[in-house]
Amino acid sequence: MQTPSTARAAKPLKGAVKPAPAAQVIEELRPGQSIELLRELHILTREGKLNQDTRRKLKQVYHLYQFIEPLLNEVAAAKAAFTLADHGAGKSYLGFIVYDLFFNVAHAGEAMAGHVYGIETRAELVEKSRTLAARLGFARMSFLNLTVQASTTSAELPPEIDIVTALHACDTATDDAIAFGLAKNARHMVLVPCCQAEVAGVLKKSRALSLAKTPLAELWRHPLHTREFGSQITNVLRCLQLEANGYQVTVTELVGWEHSMKNELILASRPAQPLAGKTRAAQARLHEVLDELGLGELTTRFAVPA
Repeated sequence: MQTPSTARAAKPLKGAVKPAPAAQVIEELRPGQSIELLRELHILTREGKLNQDTRRKLKQVYHLYQFIEPLLNEVAAAKAAFTLADHGAGKSYLGFIVYDLFFNVAHAGEAMAGHVYGIETRAELVEKSRTLAARLGFARMSFLNLTVQASTTSAELPPEIDIVTALHACDTATDDAIAFGLAKNARHMVLVPCCQAEVAGVLKKSRALSLAKTPLAELWRHPLHTREFGSQITNVLRCLQLEANGYQVTVTELVGWEHSMKNELILASRPAQPLAGKTRAAQARLHEVLDELGLGELTTRFAVPA
C-alpha cells in the first residue's frame, strides 16, 4: 500500500516538462500524399489529425478515386499526355485529390505527362485554387474562370479532352458537362448529378394531358412523386443520351445512402469502335421515352437525330 509521502513523491514536479503526446498514426494516408493539401481541404486538422467525420470523408475520396484511376492509366498509356476537365470545380477538391494521388502517389518518380483543368464560374475560387496549386508545386493544373458553355469553345482548353468529371453538378449543369464531353470527343465521363428540377417542371406542366394519355402518369401525379420521378428519369435520359452517342454506361453508388442521397455515379466510356446497332437502338428508345412521358420540349437537350 502506498503511503501519503510516497504518493506525494510520485506526483510530477512543478515546472517539469511534460512528455510530448505520441504522434497519431494515420493508416489511411498513402506514402507521398500531400499533408498540406489535406489540411487545406479540411480533411486533416491543422495539427495533421483525423476525426471521425474527416476519416469518413477521406474514405469517400479514395472510393471516388478508385473509379477514376483506371481511366487515367488507360488514357495515359494510349497517348503522350492525357487531359482531364473537372466542371463546376468549386474549390477544386476533386481535381486536387486526383492530381495528388495520381502524380505524387501512384506514379511518384515516373515521367507521367498529363494536365488537369478545373472549370469554375466563381472568380474568387479560381484564384484561390491557382494560389494553392502554385504553393504545392502542382504544375500540371490550370483553373479557368469560365462557364461550361464558354469552355467548349475557349482557346484555353485543347480541342479534345480525354476525361470529363462533374461532381454534384446541380440541375442542368450535368447536362452542360455532357454536352462539353460530346463536343470534346471525351473518352470517359464521370458524373455525379445533383438536384435535378428541369424535367420535374415539364412533367408538372403537362400532368393533366399525360394523365389523359397514359396510366403511367400516376407515377408523377402527386407533387412529391413528380420531384422524385423527375430526378430519376433525368438520369435515365442522360444515360440513354450517352448510349445514343456510342458510349457504354455504368450506373452505381458513389457512397452509401447513409452518407448522401445524392450519390448516383454515372460512368460513361466510348469504345474505339462503338457498336452501331446498340447506338441506333438507344437513339430510338430515347425518342420513345421522351414521347411517352410528354417531354417532347426537351428533345433538343437530350436526344440526338434518330
